[in-house]
Amino acid sequence: MEANKRIAPKGQDIFAKYGEEITKACERAVREALRKHKQAGNPVAVARDGKVILLQPDEIEIDTD
Repeated sequence: MEANKRIAPKGQDIFAKYGEEITKACERAVREALRKHKQAGNPVAVARDGKVILLQPDEIEIDTD
């Protein structure tokens, strides 16, 4: 908790303040990780219908947005 006070003084919520930038950065990171897995020929684990499954590289779809 103390660390958050130093980052976001006077009750500011850092996630509320920078939420859009944080979301965009996370989305870029996921796209890059998926791209690298696909390129390397490695499967990725994903959750579908409450179960964890492995997507093979040819099944990995990467959004270009």
